[in-house]
Amino acid sequence: MPPMTDDRTRRTLDALWRMESPQLVARIARMTSDVAIAEELAQDVLVAALEHWPADGVPDNPAAWLMAAAKRRAIDHLRQRALHANKQTEYGLELQLHGTDMAHDRADEHADDDIGDDLLRLVFAACHPVLPLESRVALTLRLLGGLTTAEIARAFLQPEPTVAQRIVRAKRTLAEKQVPFEVPRKAELAERLDAVLEAIYLIFNEGYAASSGEDWMRPALCEEALRLGRVLVGLLPGESEALGLLALMELQASRAKARVAADGSPVLLLEQDRARWDRLQIQRGLQALNRAQQLGGARGPYALQAAIAACHARAARADDTDWSRIASLYAVLAQVQPSPVVELNRAVAVGKAQGPAFALPLVDALCDAAQLRDYGLLYAVRGDLLEQLARRDEARDAFERAASLAANARDRDLMLARAARCSATD
Repeated sequence: MPPMTDDRTRRTLDALWRMESPQLVARIARMTSDVAIAEELAQDVLVAALEHWPADGVPDNPAAWLMAAAKRRAIDHLRQRALHANKQTEYGLELQLHGTDMAHDRADEHADDDIGDDLLRLVFAACHPVLPLESRVALTLRLLGGLTTAEIARAFLQPEPTVAQRIVRAKRTLAEKQVPFEVPRKAELAERLDAVLEAIYLIFNEGYAASSGEDWMRPALCEEALRLGRVLVGLLPGESEALGLLALMELQASRAKARVAADGSPVLLLEQDRARWDRLQIQRGLQALNRAQQLGGARGPYALQAAIAACHARAARADDTDWSRIASLYAVLAQVQPSPVVELNRAVAVGKAQGPAFALPLVDALCDAAQLRDYGLLYAVRGDLLEQLARRDEARDAFERAASLAANARDRDLMLARAARCSATD
């Protein structure tokens, strides 16, 4: 491929990096057993691409170029580490290095490796129980999910500096306790499962409704989370919450093609062309949900959310949606996993089932919740209810507030358009 301008090359590389960096970190960490080193070497690969691609052109297979460069740096690091420690003869070192590099490509993985997927393997390794749950998830999202610290902070509804410090402390703890970055045995997977499920869930959410940028969705993240979920269910077929999460992601992802208009603008749920929903994916989601419920996991947080998604999937038309059941499912979810976001979603369902006048007090009661103070969706929901009640001045103010909090350009445009519509109908 011919050389590009520096700006065009950087844009190309930025897009590739968001997709490929988790796989690079995963591969390097597997080879070096050190997450901090993996992150540093992956950054070295990015610098090398920025140095070479503007002059030489973007390679025909840029992902392969990045991976090959990552493997070379990992091997160089292993060689230097071994030589410095003077623990290997030259012949033994080369044998070890080639064996490490080739092991990944063999169909028959090591006998003690139960996972068989680089990225999922590293997700489990990063979710080490020596770290608090939120630290495990934040570290995993940063290193292996491809999310920025700002995106992770929005996912946790917490300040960015707080999340940044949590990630720094997590890396420091792993280093100080000399925790090996290795694959846990199958018997040890259960104690890490909650963190792994949450990490996959948040990766999917960021793909399904991007918290920043110009695009409303990031399909590559959804696809990667789905792939990880399917591998995880294959690994742990008796875990109801893994099945519940997979069901939720399948059902949500089935609507992907209908969620975005030709010009990239959002299409909200009740306005979507349901003929464009993926019926095969819906069937897969319903089957996973049924299996989770058969295993006794009907009240698991992910299974409950999947049951809510199933209510939408089963409705041939928006008017057929069983909003009363959705509201009751959110009420159960609020008991199982209390959260102001769950209460906000319950209020939306109550508004659809009983009318906006019943839902508005529920939303107003959440306005003082610290977690939702800068949560744009709270003001979007409030604006929608006020608009339905013909309180258009208040609705406009709420939509404008939602727009001011939106880091995603599509969200911001949607909220500003709704605010303008309220003004036009005064």
